[in-house]
Amino acid sequence: MRTYVAKGEEAEALKEGANWFVVDATDQVLGRLATKVARMLIGKDKPSFTPYLDSGDHVVVINADKVRMTGNKVEQKVYYSHSGYPGGLKEVPAKRLRATKSDWMIREAVLGMLPKNKLRARRAKKLRIYRDAAGLARQRWAEAATDGAVRFLSSTAFRLCV
Repeated sequence: MRTYVAKGEEAEALKEGANWFVVDATDQVLGRLATKVARMLIGKDKPSFTPYLDSGDHVVVINADKVRMTGNKVEQKVYYSHSGYPGGLKEVPAKRLRATKSDWMIREAVLGMLPKNKLRARRAKKLRIYRDAAGLARQRWAEAATDGAVRFLSSTAFRLCV
């Protein structure tokens, strides 16, 4: 059997037709959540998946403050960033970062699981993360998204659905 490859008008339709998914991160493990969200951004679960096209969906993650980390990662995991200057390495433990920038932690985990190619930036723009559920109501894009089909995935439904 031959491999499916979208061509012509079908390929153009794949680029435009993106669904919106709202994922509730309450009590979900950080890494497992990130892998599922990354697969949705890539479009890997679709039967019309084509590796060189951005056929993924828009994903909105809410309640990022309530994401869970297993084992001793809260105390032991360290996030690194560098300013570019000599001696500019910054180390921030996950415990301190979780209290202030839990949305950034999820973004880093998801972006680390996306393929490093030219489609990465376009796929990353389709990811929106909010620390609480109220962030969903404050955004202008939510009005545009409600015109189409928006699927709300709670923590239990997300585990079963994806």
